[in-house]
Amino acid sequence: MPDANPLLVTTSRGSITENRHTGAFAIVDADGAIRAACGDIARPVLPRSSVKMLQALPLMESGAAASARLTDEQLALACASHEGAPLHIDRVAAWLGAMGLDDSALLCGPQPPRDRAMKAARVPPSRLLNNCSGKHTGFLTYARHIGAPLGAYLDPDGRVQRDVARAFVETTACDAPPAYGIDGCSAPNFIAPLSGIAHAMALFADPSAQGPARRAAMIRLRDAMRENPLLISGEGRACAALIGASDGRAIVKTGADGVYTGIIPERGIGFCLKIDDGNRAAAEALCAALLVSQGVLDDAHPVTARYARTPLRNFNDEIIGERRVHLPA
Repeated sequence: MPDANPLLVTTSRGSITENRHTGAFAIVDADGAIRAACGDIARPVLPRSSVKMLQALPLMESGAAASARLTDEQLALACASHEGAPLHIDRVAAWLGAMGLDDSALLCGPQPPRDRAMKAARVPPSRLLNNCSGKHTGFLTYARHIGAPLGAYLDPDGRVQRDVARAFVETTACDAPPAYGIDGCSAPNFIAPLSGIAHAMALFADPSAQGPARRAAMIRLRDAMRENPLLISGEGRACAALIGASDGRAIVKTGADGVYTGIIPERGIGFCLKIDDGNRAAAEALCAALLVSQGVLDDAHPVTARYARTPLRNFNDEIIGERRVHLPA
C-alpha cells in the first residue's frame, strides 16, 4: 500500500508543508545486487514509458533495425516520449514514408501537440503528434521485418508484443507471462517489481554478460538516447535537461504517473523510482537527487536546483516555498 512507503518529496509554502509524496526507489547493479533502496521495491509497478528501450530490444536483436538501416536518431525516437515538435514529427513521418506508410498505420491514437510553438499555431491532434509515435514506428518496422500483420502489432497475443514481453521478462527476471495494463498509446505495458526494472536498466549500463546480439542492442540504444536527448523528450523537458546536465554520464527516461528509470554506464548501475501518487514534478525531483547521490550530477548545477530544490514562486516572482527531496541517510 502507498502508506507503507516513506516520504521522499515535499512541497512547502513558507513554514507550511503543503504536499507530501511517498514512494520507492532501487539502485541495482548488473549482477542484481541492490546498491541502495528505499520503500517497497518488491511491489510490482507499471513502468509506463520509462522502459521504451526494453520495448525496442526485438527491433534491434532481430536485425530489423540493421535491415532498415535505422539511424541513431530513429532509435532515439523509438525510445522517446516526445513533445510533438517539428524535429520529432518530421523525422517520424520520414521514417514511415521510407516504409511506404503514413500516420494512418500508427495505432497510438491522435494527441494534441505539447510543443509550445505547435500549440500556438493550433496544430490539430494527430497520430504523428502522439508522444509515442516513434515507438510505434519501431513496432511497425519490426512487424514488417518478421512478416507480422501491420494492423495487429499491438495485439498482446501477436508476435510483436509476445517478443516484447519475452525481452521484458528476460531483463527484469519477472514472472512469465507478465501481467499488463494498456498504456495511453494503446500498447501493452507489462508489470514487474520495481527492483526488477532497475536491474533491467543496470543491464543497459553494463551489458558485458549478455549475448552478442543483446549486448550490441543495449549499447546502441542507450548511446542513441544519450546522444539525442532532445529527440527522446524535447526542449524544457526533464529527461533532456538531466542528461545534458550530467554530460551524458546518465541516461534517464520518464514514464507517466510518477515513474523514472536511469542508466549510469560508468558505474554499471541502473535505477527505477515510483512516486505513489503519480506526481510528475516529485518524480523529476527524486530522479535529480538520485543522480547527485551517485556522483553523476553536480549538486551545484542549476538544473539540480531547478528539479531537486525547486523554488515555488507567485505571480510577483517572489519565492514563497520550495519542492525538496528527502533521501534516507
